[in-house]
Amino acid sequence: MSQLSNLMEKIDSKKATIGVVGLGYVGLPLAVEKAKAGYKVIGFDVQDTKVKMVNEGVNYIGDVVNEELSDLVGNGLISATTDYSFISEVDTVAICVPTPLDKHFQPDTSYVENSAAEIAKQLHPGMLVVLESTTYPGTTEEIIKPILEETGLKCGEDFFLAYSPERIDPGNKKFKTKNTPKVVGGITENCTKVASSLYSHFLEGEVHEVSSPAVAEMEKIHENTFRHINIALANEMALLCDRMGIDVWEVIDAAATKPYGFMPFYPGPGLGGHCIPIDPYYLTWKAREFNYHTRLIELAGEINNSMPEYVVNKSMQILNQDKKPLYGSNIVVLGVAYKKDIDDVRESPILDILEMFSQQGARFEVADPHVEQFKIGEKIVETKELSKDLLENADLVIIGTDHSLFDYDLILDASKVILDTRNALKGKIQKANGAYYKL
Repeated sequence: MSQLSNLMEKIDSKKATIGVVGLGYVGLPLAVEKAKAGYKVIGFDVQDTKVKMVNEGVNYIGDVVNEELSDLVGNGLISATTDYSFISEVDTVAICVPTPLDKHFQPDTSYVENSAAEIAKQLHPGMLVVLESTTYPGTTEEIIKPILEETGLKCGEDFFLAYSPERIDPGNKKFKTKNTPKVVGGITENCTKVASSLYSHFLEGEVHEVSSPAVAEMEKIHENTFRHINIALANEMALLCDRMGIDVWEVIDAAATKPYGFMPFYPGPGLGGHCIPIDPYYLTWKAREFNYHTRLIELAGEINNSMPEYVVNKSMQILNQDKKPLYGSNIVVLGVAYKKDIDDVRESPILDILEMFSQQGARFEVADPHVEQFKIGEKIVETKELSKDLLENADLVIIGTDHSLFDYDLILDASKVILDTRNALKGKIQKANGAYYKL
């Protein structure tokens, strides 16, 4: 029996043992879905805390159901370890590690490279490796493949390698890992075939095969660049409408009545999360290799990155109307997570806003029902519970994240001045006891 046939048989019969490297926002939900389908899953992570929590059946990711993880661990379908030598026991392994940008906005592929190197130490014939981390086109073929082939095993014959981008949208109530369509591109036709087969056994969404890893890598960047640019347009419209005295939210709602040719995107205090603010810069960096300048992407980045400063300046203007300087003012910020109803503060624009307030001498307190504490630089900030006293003592209340758990009636009743960066109080403004402003 060939290596391909043997692996396909293991996948079909659910006898394959599956590895997941990186147990964060992407890796843990993926591991849970694979285990729910009946596969034995071993999770790998360098953080002892995460490994310990998984092995105790304790969930730390919002999109994972606590009881499901606990049951899967109890039934022996999921375990976790920091010992990468156990990769020798798996038949397939997914790489789900971070791919951040460095201070020069260049991709940092060190986590991917280190993961590939650990896998290479235990690589064996008939093994499937899938990279899921978002990255620039060429990573799978230019970085992962050479590291794995240094073992003497040949890709497409002895082992199989593919790229399948994660499509996690934290907090999305409709689309989760299980029912979101998956794109798969392998180094060879057999690589694509076996990776596609694996995903089709535990996902409900379509598995869409493409001709190469580079196509799959590029399509993921295209997805997030599309959103990056359209959000920049919405933000630029907001900046212009503010000067013209026009309600940008009403403009967008009106435009959205068109049944074709328009998709509504909304302004905000800036971009957050690990995808949209970062992914387009992978392409910008890679494009230089081909002597191409991605002007539209970089301009969109400038606009989106300017929004936190705009919020601070807007705050200053609002306080000036009450003859108050920003320096020494008491500001309450509602929400620090980068989007509503999640606990994720990665790349949150609210962090930049708070840092600017601190630099300008303003005093601030933060309430967020999903986040207990967060860091600004090296400083740990504890969040407060939303209360009447907290709001009444504020010179300005800023709605930074429109969490559903916020008591908006209390916010309207107790706040002297509100700056709403999310249009969270749409339809309720008439109930405000104080002054109300929005982005």
